[in-house]
Amino acid sequence: MLNNILEALSSAASPIPIILLLAGTGAGILIGAMPGLSVNMGIALLYPLTFAFDGVAGIIMLLGVYCGAIYGGSISAILLNTPGTPASAATTLDG
Repeated sequence: MLNNILEALSSAASPIPIILLLAGTGAGILIGAMPGLSVNMGIALLYPLTFAFDGVAGIIMLLGVYCGAIYGGSISAILLNTPGTPASAATTLDG
């Protein structure tokens, strides 16, 4: 069991998934900051791109897009008083 956990960690911590995580997070922040594009839309737009990668790397990239878009939605909610994503609608009042 410990060998399986170590093998999963080594495949997730290799350089390609880390680079894809950073690229997905950056793309997610840009997508989330644009009003009208939601988290689901960002994942749907970048989903076909993940077919070029192996399974673990593609899923890690989509996780980065998801987290980045949730964060990026608060940027436009605070600066423009227009929520970038529906999840950041309450941030327009607090920001």
